[in-house]
Amino acid sequence: MMTLVSRPVAGIFLGAIIISFSSVMVALSHVNPIISAFYRVFFGCLFLLVPCALNKEFKQIGLKPCLMAVGCGLVFALDLISWHFCIGYVGPGLATILGNLQVFIMALAGALLFKEKLGPAYMIALPLAIWGLYMIIGMDMAQLTPKYLTGVGLGVITALSYSVFLLLMRIVHSGNNVPMFLYQVIITGFCALIIGSIAVFTGRSFVIPNFSSLTALAGLGLLSQGLAWVIISHCLPRVDTSRAGLILLLQPALSFVWDVVFFDRLTGMMGWLGVSIVLAAIYMGMMRRA
Repeated sequence: MMTLVSRPVAGIFLGAIIISFSSVMVALSHVNPIISAFYRVFFGCLFLLVPCALNKEFKQIGLKPCLMAVGCGLVFALDLISWHFCIGYVGPGLATILGNLQVFIMALAGALLFKEKLGPAYMIALPLAIWGLYMIIGMDMAQLTPKYLTGVGLGVITALSYSVFLLLMRIVHSGNNVPMFLYQVIITGFCALIIGSIAVFTGRSFVIPNFSSLTALAGLGLLSQGLAWVIISHCLPRVDTSRAGLILLLQPALSFVWDVVFFDRLTGMMGWLGVSIVLAAIYMGMMRRA
């Protein structure tokens, strides 16, 4: 783990590849979206407790970073719930692409909150992304069923909450000597509490139907939540923005490929062209101003 953190480019490559499989594991779990979101952070928290204890990170921390970590957990709960439901409506590939539109929201936040100038690359990328998404959704308006449009709306909510989560994570990890696992334990633990409470309130069953489902959910917690997010959160600040943006495009790109490979998603030439345009636009949106 420490080797990957000391080589941040390799770490982000690995983290993006691991997370690209998370949507596949959600689909293979065959449980309600809220329940899969709960077990993702619940198992993730359990797995993270081990290295946290081994590194003796259970020590007193300041109130402010602790509250920030709790805030991250709250926003991440909204992100996971909306994204997991989005997968059920539009499939794992498109759901991941929609969630990754956070790059444009982050750029807008930079302009409004931090007075950063939006370069011509961003001004070109935004309409390109909208055009690409329209091509993926389909040129035939009859295909835009209420269910599909609901999924797209959930994807937009995912992107918004994901953006807030990343902004809070940046603040939490801006201090020196930030414990590698402790904050992730707080975030995932609080997130599991929120999602679990919602599941109880809505009468969802926590029963895992079979061993195959358990394997998928445990893998989701161990790999996507417990491993990938620890690596990315510590490597991302150490990599140039444009370079990191290009690497992280592996996540939505590979996720869409897995959707086609494992779930036989019907995707014609127009759909692939739309995906290419969206991915190119996301990369342009993450590049520094020219």
